[in-house]
Amino acid sequence: MKSTLAPGIRLITSFSRDSWYRGFILLLTFLFYTAYHLSRKPISIVKSELHRNCSTVIRPADLNITNNVTWCDWPPFDQDNYQTLFGVLDNSFLVAYAIGMFFSGIFGERLPLRYYLSFGMLMSGLFTCLFGLGFYWNIHSLGYYAFIQVMNGLMQTTGWPAVVACVGNWFGKGKRGFIMGVWNSHTSVGNILGSLIAGVFVSSAWGMSFIVPGLIIASTGILCFFFLVESEFLFISYNKTVQMSSVRCSQSSILRNDQENGETEPLLHSSSNADRTINGAISTEPQEIVEEHTEAISFCAALSIPGVVEFSLCLLFAKLVSYTFLYWLPLYISNVAHFDPKQAGDMSTLFDVGGILGGVMAGLVSDYTGGRATTCCVMLVAAAPMVSMLLVCGGLVNGPYALITTAVSADLGTHESLRGNSRALSTVTAIIDGTGSIGAALGPLLAGLISPTGWNNVFYMLITADILAFLIIQRLTERHPHSYH
Repeated sequence: MKSTLAPGIRLITSFSRDSWYRGFILLLTFLFYTAYHLSRKPISIVKSELHRNCSTVIRPADLNITNNVTWCDWPPFDQDNYQTLFGVLDNSFLVAYAIGMFFSGIFGERLPLRYYLSFGMLMSGLFTCLFGLGFYWNIHSLGYYAFIQVMNGLMQTTGWPAVVACVGNWFGKGKRGFIMGVWNSHTSVGNILGSLIAGVFVSSAWGMSFIVPGLIIASTGILCFFFLVESEFLFISYNKTVQMSSVRCSQSSILRNDQENGETEPLLHSSSNADRTINGAISTEPQEIVEEHTEAISFCAALSIPGVVEFSLCLLFAKLVSYTFLYWLPLYISNVAHFDPKQAGDMSTLFDVGGILGGVMAGLVSDYTGGRATTCCVMLVAAAPMVSMLLVCGGLVNGPYALITTAVSADLGTHESLRGNSRALSTVTAIIDGTGSIGAALGPLLAGLISPTGWNNVFYMLITADILAFLIIQRLTERHPHSYH
């Protein structure tokens, strides 16, 4: 019986070298932003440990206390206004993130993305660890934790514009919705992993709930520095340079051998029109490396691209809903269902599981129909009555959220009005996500103010935001029916 090539090898060789490189970049950037979100999640899990109903907690026999209600809380969150204090922590991060995002895209266009991402992840890891070290250093100052949140928020802005720009540089528009829908599941995967990791330590030593994620994101920053190739153009340019250097070395070696053998006529001439050898073949064409268009776009020019304002405002309300769930859902479950912090964190991951499915579905549908805005419209209007169903709501809210922040941002960043200026992608992404981050800051703030009046009012607020997002994106489909249908 004649032996055949193993099926696994046939599968591997069926993909081109470029396909393997694209897959590697997709995986690498997936890991990077998973780490970003993983390091944001612990605060929502730890909240229910910082302030607990101590009357239900078994008190150590050697502990002499007079207050049975707050003895197990972590000051200053042992006060009656603890929800307001939690809101201060949330908004210290989110406001800094929203403001920093508008500048992040500008820096991202002008700095090498590999250095920019590596620096951002290392610093995010540092500040995440510093928050957790407050447990071991016995720090009870609200100012300390708020300052750490502000700095971490600024450092986290380095992530999104940079990773979207990297992926946009490597992938065309053909299946961008599906590819980025799958890729954007890193948001939900990061939230899930962050919840699970923080949940392991929250009841014993909540400081480790921050330190472990901090070390993970710092490690991915080192990985980024050594392995990220930020654009296909850079990779091709490097390959051509290596090939030309190899040819020159070969020519020098041949010339030395010929001279040693008494032959002075070179086999390959160095004139610009002479034959050149590349990859073992003879090419009579002069090899030139085409310069990439490197002029950065201005903020106002990016804002004037059709659709940027509408999608930005739609994302504002979509992120308001998503981040309210992100920061307050575990505490809500703990208060209403009376779960312990770990159980509440685990239950909250249902919203993120729905987000993974919703992001992939939104990408598939938008690729098939060609209508990004229409896909967002349908999912947003369906999400309004579903806010109390975690799995379904997670899919319907995070679907448009994922589509706008990935495929739509990449489409607008390479819009035909830009005339091939690929450097606009980072700025457009920063504008859209920066505007969305304003909603991300407003959502948890409003939840902290409204929740004392009843959790039902918080859900009414989320339904209103969802309807507003739908109305804004519907207006875009009416104004540009052929562009966004």
